[in-house]
Amino acid sequence: MNQQNNSILQNVQARERTILKNVYLWMSAGLALTALIAYVVASSPTLLYALMGNAFGLILIIVGQFALVFYLSSHIERMSQSSAIGAFLAYSALNGVMLSSILIVYAGAVVSKAFIVSALMFASMSIYAMTTDRDLNRIGAYAGMGLWGLIIAMVVNMLFKSPAIDYIISVVGVFIFLGLTAWDTKKIVEMNRHYGTQIDEETFTKLSIIGALTLYLDFINIFLYVLRIFGRSNDR
Repeated sequence: MNQQNNSILQNVQARERTILKNVYLWMSAGLALTALIAYVVASSPTLLYALMGNAFGLILIIVGQFALVFYLSSHIERMSQSSAIGAFLAYSALNGVMLSSILIVYAGAVVSKAFIVSALMFASMSIYAMTTDRDLNRIGAYAGMGLWGLIIAMVVNMLFKSPAIDYIISVVGVFIFLGLTAWDTKKIVEMNRHYGTQIDEETFTKLSIIGALTLYLDFINIFLYVLRIFGRSNDR
């Protein structure tokens, strides 16, 4: 088995298929953990209040999320395989706590519809990135600039509270993160090729984890913006 693993690790094309499969498996595990934690917290008013009902607890969760993303992104090369996995799962769990309010604010049917639509759009862009020979760096650059513009627009709309602007922000947000999904998928492929035939199993796993985190963040943002669109349409 070890000989077979080494053969895959030294074959760039074979490793590309394996690493993408691992990325999606870890991403799915993260999403499943997020959904489970969100359901458990939303189902318990006491637990929901304890975690989300006070400013201190909420700040701790938000800071913890940012700290874990920064830790994973900047220390992945120096981390052990188990630390990378633990940090990713811890982030997924904290995100589940943050998203628990969604199950209270939105009807279950709206959440399910938003998830299915988001999954289909995400899969389409990811498959496109895996199969195209185009350089997607320009898309990534435009999406990155668009993301900063989106953040500014959201901050400004906190003052105006315009439903029309909020709707536009949601639509634009979906397109921006679809672009980032394609770019990030392509980056995973290119990172794999960058290692050539010189990669060990631990580095392979850590590369899978950081790829899973990146696509997890893209998917969650697509889902949240689609949910806002569907939630708005459902209110009419």
